[in-house]
Amino acid sequence: MEKIALYVHIPFCKQKCFYCDFHSFQGIENIMDRYTDALIAEINRKAHKYEIKTIFIGGGTPTYLHLNLFEKLLKCIGDLKLCEDVEYTVECNPGTLSNEILEIMKENKVNRLSIGLQACQDNLLKVIGRIHNYKEFEENYYLARSKGFSNINIDLMYGLPGQKVGHWEESLKEIVKLKPEHISAYSLIVEEDTVFYRWYEQNKLNLPSEDEEREMNELTHTLLKEAGYEQYEISNYAKPNRECRHNLVYWNMEDYLACGTGASSYINGTRYKNLSNLDKYMEAMENNLEEYEEVIENSREDNIEEFIFMGLRKLDGISEEDFRVRFGATIDEIFSDIIEKHIKEQLLIRENGRIFLSKKGIELSNYVMSDFMLA
Repeated sequence: MEKIALYVHIPFCKQKCFYCDFHSFQGIENIMDRYTDALIAEINRKAHKYEIKTIFIGGGTPTYLHLNLFEKLLKCIGDLKLCEDVEYTVECNPGTLSNEILEIMKENKVNRLSIGLQACQDNLLKVIGRIHNYKEFEENYYLARSKGFSNINIDLMYGLPGQKVGHWEESLKEIVKLKPEHISAYSLIVEEDTVFYRWYEQNKLNLPSEDEEREMNELTHTLLKEAGYEQYEISNYAKPNRECRHNLVYWNMEDYLACGTGASSYINGTRYKNLSNLDKYMEAMENNLEEYEEVIENSREDNIEEFIFMGLRKLDGISEEDFRVRFGATIDEIFSDIIEKHIKEQLLIRENGRIFLSKKGIELSNYVMSDFMLA
């Protein structure tokens, strides 16, 4: 039986954060029942032919789903053929975790939580549209620990409006004290179709300067390294052997199946994007129809570009042998000049059959990666 990673999308939020451009909605709780049934129908139709090696339930806020529906969904996933050492993550927002929901997750084989905190300062949480405060996060975190969850990720963001370097340092130090197994530390990107983008256009977004953001980035590396976290991807840090195996599937360009509205699968070099329109998605699932918003068969060039872009996100970069096996050519046959150029600029390092970004290269990763475009 072929092994695959499974992503499951829950599009509901109590309130949409001001920076968020994910496929999620607030104020549509009335369709939770219908959506869950449609999602279960899709999972049952597509996932039973695989052995599932990692699961990630994301959103939206999966833990905002009504308790009975959440349990129904987890039971459906639990009936699939799961690998013995499956990594099974549920994304949670503080303020949505309770005794009951944690016990339901524990009973249904969930073994990893990813908690979206973003900042430790209540005023900053308000500024970005979060519905919780730091105290609620802490209570939820300790509650999860008391229920036996021994693999927890905490999401943090820097470069937020009104955030000072001191705030970021405080957040990192507070979180390190809690000893989560994994920390994701992202810099804010102002995406189109968000409240922040509108404010940015109106010049109402008080963002930190580039120098401040650089300082925050440096602090992240230093403080987390001192606390025993290894950076293994541009924005991700883990205690030894606690890397997120599900995300590594994406960065290693392995196959994954994604269920839910707007979710994208990647199977045998083809991308399948599910219908983003909620009504159309639910209708298709109810009628047992296989409909997609788009199906893109990656060209060899697409696959090469994605292999480079995703691979260079990882600190250990890309394997030259893996490249040769996948594409039937050495990496030098296609990119020798570009590799040489960036090694000279001290942005790329090449050793032991791997090519990876230097410390300076990570800071300038967009510049480096743009050179690997084949079109």
